[in-house]
Amino acid sequence: MTKLEIVNVLYEKLGFSKRECAHIVDTFFEVIKETLSKGENVKLSGFGNFVVKEKKSRRGRNPQTGKEIEISQRRVVNFRLSQVLKDDINNKSKK
Repeated sequence: MTKLEIVNVLYEKLGFSKRECAHIVDTFFEVIKETLSKGENVKLSGFGNFVVKEKKSRRGRNPQTGKEIEISQRRVVNFRLSQVLKDDINNKSKK
């Protein structure tokens, strides 16, 4: 599903204009991005958690050349499904 498809679903379900729905979706994602960029986690009850983790620098290898390289330290975002969403996905896939 794309952002445009999310906007269209909101448009159909809420009755706001498409412009208003696009603004809502953009603002929602902007808030999540800002929160994660500060290093804070985002918990959406019934959906899941976006968790920011620190990765240490490490030695790696370029798979094409085999040359060793240094992979710098960085932050990554992991997503973990809530049990509610996990159960919902598994129950609907069996139908």
